[in-house]
Amino acid sequence: MSKFSYKNRPLGLYLHIPFCVSKCGYCDFYSVTDQTLVKHYVTALLTHIREYGRTCGGYTVDTVYLGGGTPTCLGAKFLGRILQEVRNKFRLADDAEITVECNPESTNKKVLEMLKKQGVTRLSFGVQSAHEDELRAIGRIHTFQQAADAVALAKAKGFANISLDLMYGLPGQTQARFLESVERCLALDPQHLSCYGLKLEPGTPMGRADPVLPDDDAQADTYLALCDVLRERGFEHYEISNFARPGYRSRHNMKYWDLSEYLGLGPGAHSFLNGRRFAFSRDIKAYIGGEDILRDEEEVASFQRQGEYLMVRLRTADGVDLLDLEKRYGIDSTPYEEAFRSLMGNGLIAHQGMRWWLTEKGFLVSNSIINRVVEAGQSQPAL
Repeated sequence: MSKFSYKNRPLGLYLHIPFCVSKCGYCDFYSVTDQTLVKHYVTALLTHIREYGRTCGGYTVDTVYLGGGTPTCLGAKFLGRILQEVRNKFRLADDAEITVECNPESTNKKVLEMLKKQGVTRLSFGVQSAHEDELRAIGRIHTFQQAADAVALAKAKGFANISLDLMYGLPGQTQARFLESVERCLALDPQHLSCYGLKLEPGTPMGRADPVLPDDDAQADTYLALCDVLRERGFEHYEISNFARPGYRSRHNMKYWDLSEYLGLGPGAHSFLNGRRFAFSRDIKAYIGGEDILRDEEEVASFQRQGEYLMVRLRTADGVDLLDLEKRYGIDSTPYEEAFRSLMGNGLIAHQGMRWWLTEKGFLVSNSIINRVVEAGQSQPAL
């Protein structure tokens, strides 16, 4: 690892906690259930925090995100050691956003008190549904009452920035039933909601079982109804799947959507540093063994970056500023503007001056729109 000497350049830090008590039927994220590996994994992660703390010493970390897996299943002791080592080895901004993903069944008083002591500012709870039969169908091991109790306890411990995850498009789920889950979650007074449509991944138990899901039209109607409900409740729809009260957007996730630099540690974690992308292999035993198995390591060419910029920015409500695109990559944005204009008139896209963005209806077909726009500028030379 070469040392990066960028003075005070902002950096997002992601730490992957690849442990779950049990695997959910739909989940394709890298995690294991072997709790005997926890102590050894934490030791390996602490080693990497120290090493990368030195090589990234010129950066100022302004967001930290502990995801998984289920970070809270580590318990207060191990989570506390990880968070303290981050503080010891990285330069943290005074107003750093520090997020920890929590599962209701493993969030308790001791864990929350430790997280508060370590300066955690944001909690993200995996709720997914307010209905017990739906939770069981997707392999969740908590009840909605446990989720409500965990959120109430977090608020009592002083946490004022809480996000909840919800899923729609579950087997047999109706729009009315999903919106009931939304209402019950809103009653918990969250500052942020992440709402995802269920996608059946081939390698997962649910993917192999291939249950019947609501069709595309039904899911689209549910999504638009969700958008209407949350807009009426004062939430900003700032990214395809994310909604926040004013001032509560996820600062860490915004780094992915504006191509800011971030460092990911742990098996399966990805990084984008100094124009290079790399990821650690999804192999916890190799990681514990000290093998820095990096995959997909590459210098990202300028034309790739401009395509990525378009892809991630068009996922957000802010959209793409073509003047910013020209400034960043030294290109003529005319082909992109022509592609955008060709899509006008169907309610999928909007613009103000040189800024273009997808409407909520456009979000439903975002992949096809994004591909069309990106392809429009692939053959043009840099200025």
